[in-house]
Amino acid sequence: MKKILLTISAFFLLLSCTDDITNLNEDTKNPSNVPAEYLFSNAQKNLVDQMTSTNVNNNVFRLFVQHWTETTYTDESNYDITNRTIPDNHFRVIYRDVLKNLAESKKILLSEVYVGTTQEIADQNTVRNNKIAIIDIYAAYSYSILVDTFGNIPYSEALDIENHPNPKYDDAKTIYKDLISKLTASVNSMNLTKDSFGTADLIYGGNMSKWKKFANSLRLKLAINLDDVDHTYATTQVLAAVTSGVITNSADNAKLKYLSVQPNTNPIYVDVVASGRDDFVPTSTIINKMNALSDPRRSSYFTLIGSIYEGGIPGDGNAFDNFSHIGTQLLDPTFESLLLDYSEVEFLLAEAVERGIAVGGTADTHYTNAVTASLNYWNVSSTNIAAYLAQPSVAYATATGTWKQKIGEQAYLGLYNRGFEAWTSFRRLDFPVLTAPADAVISVVPRRYTYPAAEQTLNSTNNAAAATAIGGDLMTTKLFWDIY
Repeated sequence: MKKILLTISAFFLLLSCTDDITNLNEDTKNPSNVPAEYLFSNAQKNLVDQMTSTNVNNNVFRLFVQHWTETTYTDESNYDITNRTIPDNHFRVIYRDVLKNLAESKKILLSEVYVGTTQEIADQNTVRNNKIAIIDIYAAYSYSILVDTFGNIPYSEALDIENHPNPKYDDAKTIYKDLISKLTASVNSMNLTKDSFGTADLIYGGNMSKWKKFANSLRLKLAINLDDVDHTYATTQVLAAVTSGVITNSADNAKLKYLSVQPNTNPIYVDVVASGRDDFVPTSTIINKMNALSDPRRSSYFTLIGSIYEGGIPGDGNAFDNFSHIGTQLLDPTFESLLLDYSEVEFLLAEAVERGIAVGGTADTHYTNAVTASLNYWNVSSTNIAAYLAQPSVAYATATGTWKQKIGEQAYLGLYNRGFEAWTSFRRLDFPVLTAPADAVISVVPRRYTYPAAEQTLNSTNNAAAATAIGGDLMTTKLFWDIY
C-alpha cells in the first residue's frame, strides 16, 4: 500500500510542475505539424520513385513500350493491368503522395507570418513566392502525367475532400491549357536573384533559373502534344516557351540523385538487386534495333550474353539466363533518375520545326543535338558518337521514313529507362512500330490506363461520365491529343 501511495504522490508531483499536460498526447514519431519544406521534398521523391520504379504493382511503362519484358510472370507484359490494380496504385500515389503533399506545403507557406524590418519581410515574401512557383510547376508536371495516363481526370475539385469528396472529372484538353497557363504564371512570378527551397529541393537545389527552364520545357512538351488538335494555340505556346528559355544543355536536366543506403536508393536497385529477383530482361524489340545500328549505348543499357546482345520475346516466359540482362549502370543504388532532359527537349524542337513552328534551327540540327546528348549522357566517346551519326541509317537526311519515323525511332532509343516518356512519344508519333505480344489481352499496345477500380466504385457517377466523355474506359481508347 505504501508503494502505491508513493507512486501516486510522484505522479501528482510531476503534474504540479506544469499546468500544460497536452504534450503527453503528442506522438513524436508522427508529428501533426510538418514544415512545408519536408512536404515538398517528400512529394518530389514520391513522384520520381513512382516514375522510376520497376515494381509491376506500380509502373509497367517499360513493359508497354517493350524496352523490357518479364520472365516468370508475364501478365503485365501482356497488358493485364487489372490483376494487380495497377491503375489504382498509380492514381493513388500521384494524388495522395505527390499532389496532396504539394498542396499542403503550399497551404503552410501561405499561412506563414514573417517578422523583421520592412526589407526583411519583403525578402521573405519573395522567397515564399519562389517556393510557391516551384510547387505549382511540380504540380503541373504531376497532373500532366495523370492526364497522359488516363485522359479526363479529377482536377478543379481534386484534393478537397471536405467540399468535394467525389470530385468531378475535368476535360483533359481544358486541363492541359490550364497547366500551361499555370506554368506561364509561375515563370512570370519568379525572382531569379532570390532563394527558394535550397537543399530541400532534391532536383535543382533551389536554383530558380533551372526551374524556369524546366517549366518552359514542360510547356514546350505539352504544346507539342497539343499540336495535332490545335496547331495555332500550340504554335503560340511553343514559341513563347522557347523565347522564355528552355533547357539548352545537360547541366539543366531535371534529375534526382539517389543515395547508397535504403530507403533512399534508386527503385531499380530495390526491385532488381536488393529483392534478389530475376523478373526482367531487355526485349528483342529494342536490342534488335540497336544491334542493326551498332548502337554504342548497348554496353550501358544491357549486358552481353556470351559475345552478343540478345533480347527476350515480349510477353513470352523468357528464361532469365538465356538473354542479356539490364546494364550494371542502371543497377547502381545511387544512379540518378530523370524527369526531363536536354535530349528530350531537342527531339521536341526537331518535331516543332517539322510541324511548321519557327523555333529556329533545322530539324536535322535539333535531331542531331538530341541523339548526341543521349550518347553523351551514356558516356559514349566523341569518336563513337561521330561514327554513329555518320551512318546513313542514323543521319537525319538519309534515315528511313518520314520525319515522325526518324524522330520516333531515335527518341525510343534515347528514352530507354524512361518508360512513361517513351510511351508518350510512341503514342504521339506512332513510331517505332510496336506489335502487341501474341498472348496480350488486347491486340495493340495500350493507349491509356483504364480508370482505377476504386474510382469506379467510390466515385461511380463522375467516373462513368468521364468514361463516356473520352469514348469508353478501355486501354485502346486514345487520348484527346492522340488522334492519328
